[in-house]
This record gives sequence, structure tokens and C-alpha cells, in this order.
Amino acid sequence: MFIKKPQNKHLFLVALILIIGSIASCKVARFVYYNFADIGDHKKFPSRQLHNDGPKFVFHQTEMGKFPKNIKIYEQGEVPFDQYLEDNNTVAFMIIKNDTIQYEKYFKGYDQAAIVPSFSMAKSVLSILIGCAIDDGLIKSVEEPVTNYIPELKENGFDKVTLEHLLQMTSGLEFNEGYGNPFGEVATFYYGTNLRKATTNLKLKRAPGTAFEYVSGNPQILGLVLERALKTKTITAYLQEKLWQPLGMEYDASWSLDKKKNGLEKTFCCINARARDFAKIGRLYLNKGNWNGRQIVSESWVKQSTKIDTSRGSASYYQYQWWLPTKKGDFMAAGILGQYIYVNPAKNLIIVRLGKNKGKADWQGTFIKLASTY
Repeated sequence: MFIKKPQNKHLFLVALILIIGSIASCKVARFVYYNFADIGDHKKFPSRQLHNDGPKFVFHQTEMGKFPKNIKIYEQGEVPFDQYLEDNNTVAFMIIKNDTIQYEKYFKGYDQAAIVPSFSMAKSVLSILIGCAIDDGLIKSVEEPVTNYIPELKENGFDKVTLEHLLQMTSGLEFNEGYGNPFGEVATFYYGTNLRKATTNLKLKRAPGTAFEYVSGNPQILGLVLERALKTKTITAYLQEKLWQPLGMEYDASWSLDKKKNGLEKTFCCINARARDFAKIGRLYLNKGNWNGRQIVSESWVKQSTKIDTSRGSASYYQYQWWLPTKKGDFMAAGILGQYIYVNPAKNLIIVRLGKNKGKADWQGTFIKLASTY
């Protein structure tokens, strides 16, 4: 079909801009354009800023840190540790023992001040905020049905879905976590511009409390619960109040939104920060929610969040938005491209790994192996 070009060049340009704009606003078009989540995604979405204008907490440093010069890899034998990290697309790696940085290196052009998106590590941060909201009396308990905060979900059968079901990923949510599907729910949540509507449209596929299934819809529902519990305060403002300032974060950060005006935080992902500040999240839980004498979140919440619990359909390796690598009390936050905060309380150890992707490394196994050397 031949379309005659308008004689008025200005009208033609306006029409062209409108067409491009309408395409750009389409979720599928954005999915195709951006293709897949990557380490530069903090530049793609609108966000709310996090600040700490108060004192900064800085880990001690040592020139003679205890860390492996080499690491044994099953397929390759023993290789230099730095090479192992760089070959597997790491951009930041930290090992912190007894509040002292034993190892801190950056790769691929990144440095200490480089921003990296958290991806699903944000789920663990959200869990902390839920605990804070319970401590503050904004949320009564994890036994509350989600419909106490999101009554719109009653018509979708969520009356028996509790906040704990959402925290443990046992809600029975119908949610396509396939990142390669532009029409799936995860694409709607990541690239869409109306998270509140998308969240209240969710449905169930099984009875809650019967099986574990890791899907990002659960923490996004929790995000909407938290937003409504906070009422006039944004989730980012609450994060700044409860964590960013009290923990003495060294850098400003941000939390990505679904849209610029009156946007909702993508609470299943997308806190954009630096390695050193991610490490402070680990330090908080290493110290059972206490920060230099101040209880930021209750010790009982930290214990409940990171204990092995297989009751009511919960998995032995996952609790309140935290992964449990072994049965020895260690736990970690994890993101899709290989972003990790690993905590081993028995060794008083924190490891942070950030990367462009996971590479070919078994990072969980690497952390466990490193912890065994201390």
C-alpha cells in the first residue's frame, strides 16, 4: 500500500514522532528493543533517588587480606582468582571478614563508584522493609491475608493468601517467569508502565501453602501491600529512612519505577547501587538486624527470614526472600545476572559479587568454597 507523504513537512514530522512514540510506549516494543535485562538497565527506567546526608560507614581495610591467590575449578584445575572472576564477567567482587575488606577488585571498566542494578537482590531488601513495617506497626503480621491491603484481589480468590505465602513463594500464583517471552507476566512487570493494575490482575493456579515456586509476582504484590501500608510515603523514602541513612551508605542510589509520574517501585528487582553499599545490607543481617548498637529490624525477623522451614509448602533452600545455600546458617540475596550478597554468620563473612552475567561459574559453590578457607 502506498501512503502519500503529507505536503506539510511539519505535520509529517509530528505524525512520525507520534507513531514512534506509540511504538516506544508499547511493552512488547520495549522488550524487543531492549531484548533482555542487562547491567545497564538502571539507565533505561525512571527511578526515585536514595540519599544519605549523614555519616558514612566505611569498612576497615587491610593490605594483607586473607583471600585465595588461586582457585581450583573442576574443569580447568587451579587458576588465578582474579582471572577466574574476570573470565566469568564479574565487574565487582568483595570479601569482608570481621568488618575488614580482605579483597576488593573491579573489572571490565567498573570501579568502586560504578552503579550496578541489584535485579532480584531487591527482593531481600523488600523483605527487610516488610519486617521494619511490622516493627513499626504499619503491618500487623505475616499471617494477615493480602486482601487486607489489596481488597481488589478478593475477586481473584486471594482471601487465603497471606503475606507469609508471598514471602515464601508459596502463594500458588499464576505467573510466567520466562524472561524470553514478551507476552508473559514478567515482561509486563519489567517493561510495563502500570504495575498497580498488572498486580491486581494476577490470579492463582493452585491453593496457597502447598508448593514453592519462585516467581516475581509475589514480591511485587508485597510491594503494593507496603505502599498501601505506608499510605503517603513512598517505598523508596521508607528505604532511605530505615536503611540507607542508618546504615551509613557511602553513595546515593535509586529504585527503578514503572513510570515517571506517580510510579511504583519494581519491588521484585531494580535497586541501583554500589558494591560497598550492597555489602552493608549483608552486614545488617550478619549482625541479626543490629547496626552498631541500634536495632534496625527485629532480631526475630532476621531469624525467621533466614531459617530453614519446610512447613506449609516452603522450600528448604528459600525463606523470606532469602536463599539458603547450605544447612549451616549461611544465606544470600541473588539476582538474575549473577548479583549476590552472601552472608556466613559462622565465619563472620560477607561476599558481594556483581557481574554482567553469571559467566560459566557456579557462584554459590564458589562462595561456599571461599567460606571454607576462613
